Amino acid sequence: MRFRLLPTDDRFFELFNSAAANVADCGRQLRDVIGRTGPAGTGSIDEIVVCERRGDELTRDLMRRLNTSFVTPFDREDIHALAEELDDVVDDMLEVAYRLDLGHHDPVVMPELSEQADVLVSMADEVVKMIAGLESMRGLQPHLDAVDRLESEGDDIYRRALRRLYADDFKARVTMYWKDVVEAMEHALDTMEDISDVVEAIALKHA
Repeated sequence: MRFRLLPTDDRFFELFNSAAANVADCGRQLRDVIGRTGPAGTGSIDEIVVCERRGDELTRDLMRRLNTSFVTPFDREDIHALAEELDDVVDDMLEVAYRLDLGHHDPVVMPELSEQADVLVSMADEVVKMIAGLESMRGLQPHLDAVDRLESEGDDIYRRALRRLYADDFKARVTMYWKDVVEAMEHALDTMEDISDVVEAIALKHA
């Protein structure tokens, strides 16, 4: 880590850790909603909305701190980018829940969506670990590699979901609905990888 004559504001790390924990919590809440969705429409997005609002608050705290801190632990543009990606992925997960809720009367959840949700939770867990390693800049690579591997796994699941939708005898409305949901989930997985990309860029600057 670079040597600095002036002390940095280490509160950033605490806020980033809280934001990463919120991402992981949101991922689990979304997986639960997907698991509960069925003919009775028993899934609830209320807890995901709570996570989204918490994410907004943490992002505002980070931005205020960025604007008032004289010395930051790493480049200001990287702090901004990381804060935005951590916020965006929670927004993406809420979008998945909203789209899923539009068709809650459909009797069966696509199995690929459940698989995507499992990958999302695994990626979120890796993000928590890599964010925790930012302060020391140590032990990041295994988590960066894991996110990359999981994102590729998510791509495979997404392509398999599309093949099912276009190969099976779905009604047009059902096909459009599930395509929208799995695409929204794929976007959330991509944003999770974007978080990893920002962390990797920070690590390279401080190598």
